[in-house]
Amino acid sequence: METYKARVKIALEDGKIFEGFSFGAAGEKYGEVVFNTSIQGYQEILTDPSYKGQIVTMTYPLIGNYGVNFEDVESKSITVEGFIVKECSRIASNWRSEKMLDDYLKDNGIIGIEDVDTRALTRHIRMQGAMKAVISTEDMDNDSLVRKAAASPGLVGRDIVKEVTCSEPYDRNEKGSIKVAVLDCGVKHNILRHLESRDCAVTVFPAKTGAEAILKIKPDGILLSNGPGDPEGAPYVFETVRELLGKAPVFGICLGHQMIGLALGGKTYKLKFGHHGGNHPVKDMRTEKVSITAQNHGFCVDIDSVRSKGVEITHMNLNDNTVEGMESDKLNFFSVQFHPEAGPGPNEAAYLFDRFIDNIREKK
Repeated sequence: METYKARVKIALEDGKIFEGFSFGAAGEKYGEVVFNTSIQGYQEILTDPSYKGQIVTMTYPLIGNYGVNFEDVESKSITVEGFIVKECSRIASNWRSEKMLDDYLKDNGIIGIEDVDTRALTRHIRMQGAMKAVISTEDMDNDSLVRKAAASPGLVGRDIVKEVTCSEPYDRNEKGSIKVAVLDCGVKHNILRHLESRDCAVTVFPAKTGAEAILKIKPDGILLSNGPGDPEGAPYVFETVRELLGKAPVFGICLGHQMIGLALGGKTYKLKFGHHGGNHPVKDMRTEKVSITAQNHGFCVDIDSVRSKGVEITHMNLNDNTVEGMESDKLNFFSVQFHPEAGPGPNEAAYLFDRFIDNIREKK
């Protein structure tokens, strides 16, 4: 006998409605709806703090087929606002599986929706852009849902970093020989794992920590983490970054890269539908080598606004020619828009952590 599945509706602010059936929790949530092109790694995607404020659509049709374990998480909890798939597998075929995806979402209060035409939804987002949306198992009135979507808070100008950063500083791998300070704007666990594996003693600071408190521990290097939303919505971060540049080797990742751009006096802007997935080609402008990278961001540094700031553009996105990396020898930083730590995604860019350590050792 087939289990009864409740209906769910997704309403976009432009009036477009998509329907499906519920898995996970019941209720109503709003967020910006985006799509992710990864074919695996749904657990890492669900727990990536950079997705706070967003409803994620997976373009790969079958999700949940290897279940969920408690090792491959990228933060303490699920951070997406909702999860949209074509089909949620009720069978997990993996020896590491400890829970089904359906139960995982339910236990964390996250609404899932399946049997959605994810190809049509993805195409709509590509054509019209990422937009505000509501996902609901309760309200089935189309007009009401569209009004809710339109009235919901968007990402532009909104501070979401404060919702995912740690509340107090904490240490990891205290026996490491290289002292690294991490400014936590929503740091993924895999970034910390990469630092620890390279003999780093890591101190993680809340995003609102000032430069003086960070420099007080005399770090050998400083890492500016990934995070969600609009970088201009958290001015306290790039004001701190402005004071940190030039004081120690700095490595910026994703939102950290954008914060460096703003700290230099540059500008950022919102991409039409963002970069979310594990198949984005990025060219190293020095070596002309192309890496396939993991990405998750909806905003970007305006390349023209930073060219005059004495920085070198080091990486470019081959899909849309947006800036993917920059550096300055004078200020002793380099940064990338993509995710060298992967989790999920290809590992081709992990060498950047080695470069960060090399920069630190040269200065010690």
